[in-house]
Amino acid sequence: MRFEAPKTTELAVALLAQETGTARVLAGGTDLLVQMKMDMITPDLVVDIKHIDGMHDITPEDGGFRIGAAVSGAALGEHAGVCALWPGVVEALELIGSTQVQGRATMAGNLCNASPAGDSVPAMAAAGAVARIAGPDGTRDCPVADVPVGPGKTSLAKGEFITSILLPSRPDNASDAYLRFIPRTEMDIAVASAGVSLEFDAAGTCTAAAVILGAVGPTILTADASCLVGTKLEDAALEKLAACCSATATPIDDKRGTTEFRKDVVGVLAKRAAKIAQTRAGAKS
Repeated sequence: MRFEAPKTTELAVALLAQETGTARVLAGGTDLLVQMKMDMITPDLVVDIKHIDGMHDITPEDGGFRIGAAVSGAALGEHAGVCALWPGVVEALELIGSTQVQGRATMAGNLCNASPAGDSVPAMAAAGAVARIAGPDGTRDCPVADVPVGPGKTSLAKGEFITSILLPSRPDNASDAYLRFIPRTEMDIAVASAGVSLEFDAAGTCTAAAVILGAVGPTILTADASCLVGTKLEDAALEKLAACCSATATPIDDKRGTTEFRKDVVGVLAKRAAKIAQTRAGAKS
């Protein structure tokens, strides 16, 4: 195995593109190193991107924030601006692993691991986050929702890697939330999860809604949240949302949860996350 630590994006792309064997990108390494230690993968090349300029930066951009691919969960959780604008995204990333893991785990790594149960992915997708991808043909932007295409699989082409993720701007009367169900109290993998982002007018009526489900399909799933638009999240609207989420879910049946249980719980999580987002949005108005 070769280990490379390039100092430019261009060199990293060249290394990845030229490798004829299996190549992996190292940012935090909280997934990659575990998989290597367990002999799940044996890369021919590991490219460490942490020494490239901008990888650790959190930069204001057009009212939102651009998050470098090597920004850790701990660093993001300490950034007041990001926490205020997208609290649901931050809380989702902060659920990953232990305190020690938080010092290394990254949103970009969680996204590229492409686990259906990845915590930060539903929250980012609900936020309309956009990944910036560098590759042999230059740089392109891709909605986070379009990056994972199946368990352990992404839409990234050979030689491409994520350099940053943009969390966009949003109106004042808006917020988000993320909830998951796990069998234990902490440090477990989601059995079902929901990321919710809502916008409201001055009267408290919902004007836009996004609900993304995790761990109930081969990748994240988008639920139809139109039943919330035009309401103040009355019980009837929330029940419609829960029913829609349950109908959208296509979970597996395994020892961690049955299909029926996951379909039911994901609707409950979406309802609760929507109420949290509503409360947060009201507190900001």
